[in-house]
Amino acid sequence: MWAVSTVTMLVLAGILPDFQLQSADDESTTRLAMTAALGAGAFGLLSALVWPLLVRLLLLVPALVLGLLVFFLNGSLLIVALRLVPSGDSEAAPETAVIVASVMSAVASATGGALAVRDDDAYRRRLYRLADRRRRALPPGPSSPGTVFMQLDGVGHDLLLAAVGKGLMPTVARWLGEGAGAGERPTHRLTAWRTDWSSQTGASQLGILHGSNHDVPAFRWYEKAAREVMVCNRPTSAAELQRRAIDRTGDGGLLSADGASRGNLFSGGADEQALVLSIATKRRDRRNRSRAGYFAYFSDPANAVRTALSFIAEVGREIGQSTRARVRKARPRVSRGGLYPFVRAFATVVERDVVVAAVMGDMFAGRTAVYADLVAYDEVAHHSGPFGRDVEKVLERLDRALALIEKAAEHAPRPYRLVVLSDHGQSPGETFRARYGLGLGDLVRAGCGLPVPRRARRTHSGAEARAAVRAALRRPVEEGGEQHRPSRRRSEPIVLASGNLGLVSFPDVPHRMTKEEIDARHPALLTTLANHPGIGFLLVRSERHGGVVLGAYGAEIPLDRLDGDPGPLGVFGPGAADAVRRTHSFPSTADIMVNSAFDPADGEVLAFEEQIGSHGGLGGAQGRPFLLSPVALSAPVDDGQDLVGAEHVHRVLRRWLREVNGPQVPVEAEPEERAA
Repeated sequence: MWAVSTVTMLVLAGILPDFQLQSADDESTTRLAMTAALGAGAFGLLSALVWPLLVRLLLLVPALVLGLLVFFLNGSLLIVALRLVPSGDSEAAPETAVIVASVMSAVASATGGALAVRDDDAYRRRLYRLADRRRRALPPGPSSPGTVFMQLDGVGHDLLLAAVGKGLMPTVARWLGEGAGAGERPTHRLTAWRTDWSSQTGASQLGILHGSNHDVPAFRWYEKAAREVMVCNRPTSAAELQRRAIDRTGDGGLLSADGASRGNLFSGGADEQALVLSIATKRRDRRNRSRAGYFAYFSDPANAVRTALSFIAEVGREIGQSTRARVRKARPRVSRGGLYPFVRAFATVVERDVVVAAVMGDMFAGRTAVYADLVAYDEVAHHSGPFGRDVEKVLERLDRALALIEKAAEHAPRPYRLVVLSDHGQSPGETFRARYGLGLGDLVRAGCGLPVPRRARRTHSGAEARAAVRAALRRPVEEGGEQHRPSRRRSEPIVLASGNLGLVSFPDVPHRMTKEEIDARHPALLTTLANHPGIGFLLVRSERHGGVVLGAYGAEIPLDRLDGDPGPLGVFGPGAADAVRRTHSFPSTADIMVNSAFDPADGEVLAFEEQIGSHGGLGGAQGRPFLLSPVALSAPVDDGQDLVGAEHVHRVLRRWLREVNGPQVPVEAEPEERAA
């Protein structure tokens, strides 16, 4: 690596006019080479000794700012290194030093293959060195297998199969015995599972990691007791939801014994946590700080430069793709300007690189259970749609990340079983506003007889990547325009959106209003909503029936009669009635729960947010994620049975940990046994 840096410095000295290694009248080739070698050695030594200290200090500033400072810090180290060279004739202009240092780090990174998401000989050699170094530093690992759970955020079951069929995910295809490796015995089995009504990361991941997502009716909802809006990707809300789940189940979570949580909304009870939103507001020890994963990754300047360059390339790619969509007048389409290109680059480059590196570190450390979330696909699909060329590249990179982790498992101090799963899918469709010219909030105000603004305010996507960016910037994870402690007149309704699921609450009424109370107060509201062509059904509480589903043309079906007559729920498929009944039982369910219309012919829904790929309610692929598990583990469910709900997935994952002598989660009995 030192020789490569020396050659690189010599080449750059010959190309760049403001970079010289010796005085103009000194023509000694030997002295030139010696100066380059000493300069490269000094730069490498400073990078190894000083860079980690700088990164640790810079954890006090936003992580994204750190990414932008990478080039300037490298340039400063190079200037110092040249000053240390004995010849005294080496010099570089500041802007040239930035270029030289960046190129040297990039070349060293490329030739070393450090954490590159590709399979080549250089990477293999690097991996062996890392594994051997870990083995010498740590005691021998246990013989029982560890388990790595990789969550591909938003990737639905059918989308995964389509990607395998197109050759976009050869690693997954090989595991399933398909694709280029067709005819080989599969190592994994693929199982579809069904989400709860709230088909979004907050509800699903809370249930998967902590065994309970009780009273999580949506991505965001208004709690009347606290007079506050809860948002799953707000650190204070995430911490509170995690606390409630632990209180309800009586255990710390799936990862409570020798576990690691990486890039998640919740900790799962893990001792090792990095980039976990529920601890983002807490002051914790160094290993558990939410942004500690940035230090572990960016402490290597080669990683920092590679990620920074990839970040810039991804921003350019997004700008090009969005420009092409506008020129072609593609439909449906949402705005992709402003800071979105940087948010996308953070999700698809920075978050991916840091999380994958953290998982590899956990495996080399021999940890028993690791759960990590990769949000790249979910973020891009919200704005580009669940299908198409924009997301295909993302799926290819996710597959390469899985291949990288698989290779790391071969050199870990203990065997590992790799489980891949998703928390929900995504359903396509244009926005409610684009089709009808008004948002759900406008429709609610019209039904209440309130004035409707000519230009209604847009809602925000609420994608996980935005929360990660805000946490990295040390800014409160709030969403512009959303009022967490409403200051408006309390008689006016609060309308919140979670994909194609809408929630309407009346903050001046301390209890959940009944249909009869709503009709008495706003006689036209429920009829206006239920009869709108963009609304699939409503759920409201009834004094007579406990709970009713309302649909067009006066349809009103009590919840206890839905099995015989699903009414407007029939189009949403099996399990819809059970999901609605469960949400009705939550204390925080809104006064009016609104699910958009669904077209089963093309699988499209109408998002109440600015998303053309959405999730959060019932309808289509959003409610059908996947679970990809090694065949060495027991089947998730028996033949003929369905895997329903995130809590059920938690029980399956916990059973697998017990099967491989993994962490014993301290619970008194399985929920089915307690019920019996």
